[in-house]
Amino acid sequence: MYQLFIVSMKQPRKLPKSLQISEALIREISAGILTDGARLPTERQMAQDYGVAIGTLRKALGILEERGLLERIQGSGNYIRAKTTVESIYRLFRLELLKGGGLPTAKILRIDLKNKPVDAPHFGGSKIAHCITRLRYLDGQVSALEQIWLDERFARNLNIFDMSESLYSYYQSSLNLIISRMEDKVSCAQMPDWTPKDFGLSAKDMAGYIERIAWDQWGDPAEFSKTWFNPHICHYVNRR
Repeated sequence: MYQLFIVSMKQPRKLPKSLQISEALIREISAGILTDGARLPTERQMAQDYGVAIGTLRKALGILEERGLLERIQGSGNYIRAKTTVESIYRLFRLELLKGGGLPTAKILRIDLKNKPVDAPHFGGSKIAHCITRLRYLDGQVSALEQIWLDERFARNLNIFDMSESLYSYYQSSLNLIISRMEDKVSCAQMPDWTPKDFGLSAKDMAGYIERIAWDQWGDPAEFSKTWFNPHICHYVNRR
């Protein structure tokens, strides 16, 4: 008998507000929405726009400054310093709103421990895997449906209450698993029969489609995932 979790009320831990803001700004910089030299609104205005205290907003800006993405000029303001590459929690999340950017969040629909799908490429040595089904949001808009298969050797049980919205961060902090590289195959496919009613597309509708293999820090394939995304909401972007 395999374990089965149906997730209803409790969801993964959200990132702290300061990290949410910094990640949203980083994605806007990467997308070219915030260009090099752009002057940000006043801290008071930004705090009001994000609905946070000034101290929280300053923590977020401090993260950008530490990563070389922000220059604070006394008496003048805060200015963007764009870079081609930057460390980010969501650096491997390739979906963006059509306008660019968008803060990723997630809602787990269910987690199962069961046999790996017969159509999956080889990943890991176990015959079974944790299957994590999630809805993904960008700036609160339902954007993608994910089915993520993690080889069972990393954990016999997954505690959903310890998970964060960034699975890769959870893997590293709780499972000693670092995703070192990945390969995406992007195409289009029909939405699966089990598509949630509130997704925006129905079962059998055509959608953008991603199959991903992810490798661990030892160079072995550890995870396989399928992602269906709504092309009316977002698109796949891979920047070098």
